Amino acid sequence: MSHPPGIDRAKTRIMVIDDENVVLKSCARILGRLGYEIDTTSDPRDGLKRVLDEFFNIVIVDLKMPDIDGMQILKSVKEARPETEVIMITGYSTVETAVQAMKLGAADYVAKPFNPDELEVVVERAAEKQDLLQENRYLREELQDKYRLGNLIGRSSSMADVFRQILKVAPTSGTVLLSGESGTGKELVARTIHFNSPRKEGPFIVADCSALAPSLLESELFGHVKGSFTGAERSHKGLFELADRGTLFLDEIANISYEAQGKLLRVLESMEFKPVGGEVSKKVDFRLIAATNRELQDMVDGGEFREDLYYRLSVVPIVIRPLRERREDIPILAWHFLREFSDVHAKDIKAISPGALDRLMTHAWPGNIRELRNAIERLVIMADGATIPKQQVALIVGQSQNGTVIPEDLNGLKTAKKIAREKAVEEVEKAFVMRYLERNNWNVSRAARDIGMQRTNLHALIKKYGIRSKRA
Repeated sequence: MSHPPGIDRAKTRIMVIDDENVVLKSCARILGRLGYEIDTTSDPRDGLKRVLDEFFNIVIVDLKMPDIDGMQILKSVKEARPETEVIMITGYSTVETAVQAMKLGAADYVAKPFNPDELEVVVERAAEKQDLLQENRYLREELQDKYRLGNLIGRSSSMADVFRQILKVAPTSGTVLLSGESGTGKELVARTIHFNSPRKEGPFIVADCSALAPSLLESELFGHVKGSFTGAERSHKGLFELADRGTLFLDEIANISYEAQGKLLRVLESMEFKPVGGEVSKKVDFRLIAATNRELQDMVDGGEFREDLYYRLSVVPIVIRPLRERREDIPILAWHFLREFSDVHAKDIKAISPGALDRLMTHAWPGNIRELRNAIERLVIMADGATIPKQQVALIVGQSQNGTVIPEDLNGLKTAKKIAREKAVEEVEKAFVMRYLERNNWNVSRAARDIGMQRTNLHALIKKYGIRSKRA
């Protein structure tokens, strides 16, 4: 999978505004050592001007300064650059101050005097949020023309092939056979072909062959005249006639009877038909697009499907891969459905957390895009905040009531085993980190030495599990 370009420390710009030079030097030393790009100033007006003129991912600002205080800078930054994360430094660590700053849009705060570990954890959280914002911005940008054709969306190589085939076949009148599992979007591909063709002003007629009884299918396709059979109280136009000068989409064509297959073949070869009970043939001009979730060649070999009709249908065969074989498409599809259902259900949901996205990526999706779409709608309806969390996805996607992943097939079983192993490791690892942090009074450096681990590796685990210092 190609991931969006996350924010790395070397490209994460941080501005520190504080009237105390010792604080500026301390922040520059601590954060510079981690690889962030740091700018500092003791002049609050100069700092505010630079933040408004240039782009900084994170601004760290002292609450109490002469001339302009931190609250004024916070307000100005969030009004002009809402995507910038602001962290407050305060020597007046009261609940009221913190709550007021958070209401105005501050990401977090640190209280003077702070140690390196406290500052690092707070900045890492802000950088992680920036990473989330950039990832979702990246997905939003992918929904532009580069990764979509009409309402079709995808960035995988297999979907790129489908896009290319659509653009080649749409301007022609060639018959198209769409193959793919249920829920992969075959009807959407058919609609895209139609609305990018010279027939786009004509009708697009859909018939689900699996939903029609064999006795009714012929009447639906050919139509009938009044009195042609018991119950035919008036004449009825069939789908062939309704699709004239447009496109007829026959979904699940493998379900039509052998006899009906022969009659369909004759219509396709002559573009003429007689309504049931009629005596006069009618000429029609429609394009046929057929779809199947079964392997028609195997049905031909087994004597269940006419070979001549198979070749007539598969002039241009297009295969749509299941979602589990094109996982690169999951993030962009999830984002598309998130925006769609946020609007439908009047919810202000702006992002999918990285953990939630990872959980969506590991699911087998036996129901393909249809299942993903329904899952995202449920997630939107159940969401409490502006971001879809991992825990919510785990409750909705592929789990039983006791939380065990239910595999749908062999691939799903492999995924379930992988998830179970990862979950067990994560639980032990988090408990291990918590024990050593608590034993060392939440001093990351001492905890790392106690464990015998590199300090940066311990920080990575703290970030991974969202562990927050109990002293903050």
